[in-house]
Parts: sequence; C-alpha cells; structure tokens
Amino acid sequence: MKLEFSLKDVFCPKLFNCLRAYTRKQLLQDSIAGFIVGVVAIPLAIAFGIASGVGPTEGLITAVIAGFIISAMGGSKVQIGGPTGAFIVIIYGVIQQHGITGLLIATIMAGILLILMGIFKLGNIIKFVPYPVVIGFTAGIALTIFSTQMNDLFGMNIESVPADFLHKWVCYAQHWQDINWWAFGIGITSLLMLIFLPKLSKKMPTSLIVIIVMTAVVWVLKQYAGVDSITTIGDLYTIPQGIPMPKMPSLELTEGQTLWSLIQNLFPAAFTIAILGAIESLLSAMVADGVIGDQHNSNTELIAQGVANIAVPFFGGIPATGAIARTMTNIDSGGRTPVAGIIHALVLLSALLFFGPLVGMIPMACLAGVLIMVSYNMSGWRSLVWLAKNPKSDFIVMLVTFVLTILFDLTIAIEVGLLLAIVLFLKRTNEATSIRSFSNELDPNANSDVYGHDLEMLKIPRYTEVYEIDGPYFFGIANKFDDISRQTSSGEQRVRIIRMRKVSFIDSTGIHNLEQLYLRLRRSGIVLVLSGVNSQVFGALEKAGLVEMIGHENVRNHINGALERAEQIVEAIDNKK
Repeated sequence: MKLEFSLKDVFCPKLFNCLRAYTRKQLLQDSIAGFIVGVVAIPLAIAFGIASGVGPTEGLITAVIAGFIISAMGGSKVQIGGPTGAFIVIIYGVIQQHGITGLLIATIMAGILLILMGIFKLGNIIKFVPYPVVIGFTAGIALTIFSTQMNDLFGMNIESVPADFLHKWVCYAQHWQDINWWAFGIGITSLLMLIFLPKLSKKMPTSLIVIIVMTAVVWVLKQYAGVDSITTIGDLYTIPQGIPMPKMPSLELTEGQTLWSLIQNLFPAAFTIAILGAIESLLSAMVADGVIGDQHNSNTELIAQGVANIAVPFFGGIPATGAIARTMTNIDSGGRTPVAGIIHALVLLSALLFFGPLVGMIPMACLAGVLIMVSYNMSGWRSLVWLAKNPKSDFIVMLVTFVLTILFDLTIAIEVGLLLAIVLFLKRTNEATSIRSFSNELDPNANSDVYGHDLEMLKIPRYTEVYEIDGPYFFGIANKFDDISRQTSSGEQRVRIIRMRKVSFIDSTGIHNLEQLYLRLRRSGIVLVLSGVNSQVFGALEKAGLVEMIGHENVRNHINGALERAEQIVEAIDNKK
C-alpha cells in the first residue's frame, strides 16, 4: 500500500477559503454574531476557570487565545473554541496531583498529541468512539460539576473541599450548619432566572443578564443593607488587567524526579485531555455541519486544537476545545465564517482589558447557579433514558463509564468504557458470524457463487465435508471454527472444503488457525480446499505463504470448482487402492 501525504488533506483552514469571497454584508453578520457569542462566553469562561481550580483570569485568557487560534486555523467555519465544562474534572484532578505546573505541561503534551492525530489523519477515526461511552462520561462529568458547586451555592466557604466525589458530599454534610442563606438565596434566584428567562426569548444572553442583575443586587445589599457575607470573585482572586506576558512553565522537579518520569506520570492525563478535546470539538463541528450545510475538515480541526493547547499554557491558560453551546449561539446569531470566532475572541479580550474590577464583583453563588445549569444541559438525561430502552449491553457500558467517571476519574472511565465497548463489539461480531457444515448436498438456491442455472441440489463427493464461514474470520471466529470442525468431522473424511465467499477479511489469528488446520489435516491424510476466497483475503493468505502451502490448485474461485477438485482427489485415492 502506497502511503501518500498531502498537506492540504491534513491542514486547510476554513478561514482562507472564506476570505476569498468575503463581503461587507457577511462582515456585518459575523460582527454581530461574534459580539453576541463573546458576551455569552464571558461568564462561562470565568466560571469554568474558577471551577477548574485556577481562576477567572485563566479562564478568560484561555477563551481569548484558544478562541482566536481555533477560529483562525480550524477546519470548521463556525466552531467557537475555549474552556468547557468537560475539562473541569480532569483539570481539577491534575492540579490536585501535580499542581499548576503539571497541568501546563500536560496541556502542552495534549496539544502535541492532537497535532499528531491530525497529521496522521485520525480525525475520522475518533468519530467512532461508541455513543454509550460518550454519554456515560458526559453525564458523569455533569454530575461531578454539579457536586463541585455546592460549596459556593450554599455559601459554606469551606477552604479545602475534597476532590473525591463521595468525600466531597461527606464534607458538605459536615458543614451544613455553615450555610449562608444570603448566598443561597442569590444562587437559587440565579438558577431560577436561568431556567425561566430563555422561555421569554432564546436569543438573549441569559447567563450575562443573570450575572449583571445578581452582581447589582449583591452590590446594593453590601452598600445599603450591610450584608457583607456574600463572597465575590474579588474576595478570592486578584483580577489583573490585560494578558500576561508569555513565559515558559517552570519545571519544578521533586527530589529524585526526572523530566522523563514527570512526562510519564502526566501522560495519562495528557492523553485524556487530547481524546476528550478531540471528541468534543469534532462532535461540535459535526452538529454545526448539519445546521449550516457545510463539511468541516476533521484533521485541520485537530491540528488547530493542538496548536491552541500548546499556546495557552505559556500564558497560564487551561485546556480548550470546541464548545457546542457557544458554537450553536454563533450559528443562531448569523455567524457563517471564522471571522465571527475571531471577533468573539476580541470581545473577550476587551473584557479582560477594561472590565477586570467589575468581574471581581460577581458573586460566587451566582456563578454556581450558572455552572449548575451548564451541568444540567451537559447531563443528557434524555439520552440516558433512551439508552435504557436499548440493548442492555449498551446501557451497561454507559453505566460503567458513568460510575467510573464519578468515583474514580475520567482517564479510567474512558479506558474501561472503550475496552468494554470493544469486547461487546467482538462478542456481537462473533455471534453474528455463523459456521455451517455440509456432508451430502448443497442448495444452489441459497448460494450466489454457483455456476449455471441448474437448480438441482449439488452433490458433495464421497469422503468430502464442506464448511461455510459467514462473516469476518478474526481471532474469535478462528477458535470457534476450530472447535466446530473438531466436533463435526467424520473419520472417513478425505477432503475438507472451507467455503469463504462471505469472509470479508481475515486477521493473523485466522491465518495461523488455517495453517494449523492444514498441518493437522495433512497428518491425517486429508486435503484442504478453499472456495470463494475474495481478492483481499487471498492477498493476505498469499503474503503469509499459505496459498503456496495449501497449493494453488486447492484454492478455487467458486464452489463448483472446489467440488470438482474434491472429486479429482477422491478418484485419485480410489485409483491408489
């Protein structure tokens, strides 16, 4: 097979194509859409940054830099990039284990992995992650995000909340007497507004409106009612104005630790960030394609995601990917080219440059309400109900992935979920592949490779048995076929025909199985004949030397030829007698 590489296949940003026929009218539409989605992204970027264990500035910086790069270099016309809720759990866990430095290095490693995925054209392969796995870890992430917001929603002001899901709730139960009812009132009111305001108009930036209103309410309460117990962002974080200068992440190695050992420790987290980013961004791009009638370039999108995740750590940012909610907001607002995404990044930059003091006044309980709403939208509970009505095996894969995401971490959940899905796929393939044996007659009405128009039953020669494999001949079926052939073979057999017209492919185990079968039959004086071998399977057998071993005369294109060959072999045996 000739390996061909074309730069255009793996990296062709949509921005270049869109600018060739760009108009003032489209610029106006993109400007409006970019402004709206930028306004919507402000509270989300702040909330995701804080929930991830870093801060509001890091969330905004990530949205600005990653948002710009993903739009300028990406393979989708309307993709909006930035921090997302899906990363909260993995980011928080990496910081707990390896600190901020570990997170920055893991993000750079994830960016490199994403670029390699794009270069090696894995953009389409990543789409084949099983749906139950996606639903399972997405729902698990949603529940985990929900659990992280109880401290701020109830205003408990717990300084150190455990990272573990169960211990987190135990901690909340131990501090129930510390509930701040003013903060709880702000959080619940914010949540109710987020639920009911979209019923009035789906186009309004609900999150921003809620944050502005609740920030004003808290300011009034502090200024005129003497309520100082409601925690704001400014009480917990310093909000610098502007983007910090880029700098290399400091490699602070512990005693006895080397850079290579640090990379080894961080690789599982980096791999999870890369896979999660690839899945979320490509799913977002696919959804967007269906709405605008376009087709994104998966490999270009992965490379853009990789470049963005390599760049943001140098500014202190966190992992980023394509955001489905913001991408759909962009589409609904009229955005049709990457220019809208670039303008969205500029709007976020202006917020970072000029509105830092106002950001510091946002109440934490209000942000908790925003994130609880995000977790609800992420949960996909309707998909959970739908999966419950489907085959139990799919539901079990989803449930295992969901539980592992909550109780352990996303890395283990994805690995085990994919492993379970693969095992179930192999089991279903094994069950779908049938093996039949014939010793007297073959029905030509059921066999498309029979020559001629004679509908009479085809007679199988004496001392001949025919086995037909219907389906792929891989390692699971190879052992199954071996067991069946041992059980059904007769003592008078002199020729065994294996009919392979419905074998779409064969793997190394199947080839080894055939080779062992041939050697065993030869020791017993039985000739092996293959029938209906397609070109792909024949090529694999020939490359392995099995065709030469069996004999070209014993590999026939159709069953008629195989039966004729069997008659010749039987006659030769009779003549020897």
